[in-house]
Amino acid sequence: MAPSFLSFASLYSFYLRHCFTSSGLSQKSINVGDETIIHFWAPTQLRQSKPNLVFIHGFGPVSLWQWRQQVQFFAPDFNLYVPDLIFFGDSTTKSSERSEIFQAESVAKLLETLGVEKYSVVGTSYGGFVSYHIARMFPERVEKVVVASSGVNMKKKNNEELVKKAKLEKIDDLMLPQKPSDLRALLGVAVSKRSFLMIPDFFLNDFINKLFAENRNKKVELLSGLTIGHDDAVNISPLQQDVLLVWGDKDQVFPLEMAKDLQGLIGKNVKLEIVKDTSHVPQIENAAEFNKIIKNFLSASP
Repeated sequence: MAPSFLSFASLYSFYLRHCFTSSGLSQKSINVGDETIIHFWAPTQLRQSKPNLVFIHGFGPVSLWQWRQQVQFFAPDFNLYVPDLIFFGDSTTKSSERSEIFQAESVAKLLETLGVEKYSVVGTSYGGFVSYHIARMFPERVEKVVVASSGVNMKKKNNEELVKKAKLEKIDDLMLPQKPSDLRALLGVAVSKRSFLMIPDFFLNDFINKLFAENRNKKVELLSGLTIGHDDAVNISPLQQDVLLVWGDKDQVFPLEMAKDLQGLIGKNVKLEIVKDTSHVPQIENAAEFNKIIKNFLSASP
């Protein structure tokens, strides 16, 4: 493993932290109940005149790596809260619970502890599962919901097709890569461009060691602990809030057809926006369009 001063991943993390702090956020960790600690980014100076907005990351690197362009864009107009989910970064628990519902309860407790009474949520991929459950369980707190690239209607066959497409044996190998070929497989389904094929192995190993290796066994338990995707039945309780689905037209993790099906299941007032020429991470591949779509949705009257 390369020392930090030779690690691109470590150097880029310094840059990302600077982006968050220069946007008016600071990082903290607090106890949420007796067994759980959540690390998060929140406003250094809270402005009561601003609405509250929560960004919930997907599987992979911590929130710092997934929401940089959204933090810089939305910070002037919103009080932003950006947690690291349990077993990502410095967030941890002694509880044996591993479901996305437990993640949702923990984030909601965090916000309650901070005195954040009303907020909208934006979740991507695994974070979309969490956002959905926060909105479902706490409709009196959650104002609007954005679910991005997140197959809340996932079936067992979707997981099987994804692993087959990536040419790997298990979903763990794809979502938690341990070698360069695994990470290339993940990038192959997550992004639309193919420039990553030229990245040398030593760079990819650096990213694996810095971004994926920590708490790997616990994260495998999170994948096993999902309440969805174990069979081919879909059980979704419609949300009361206005819901926005944002999807890349080339998403290979949760194909666009899943978004169209989900639109008819997740609520009564649901809008689907498609970001062209992007795959599973439109918030990174076309941040300008992604941000504009979400801002228009959040700014519109209910």
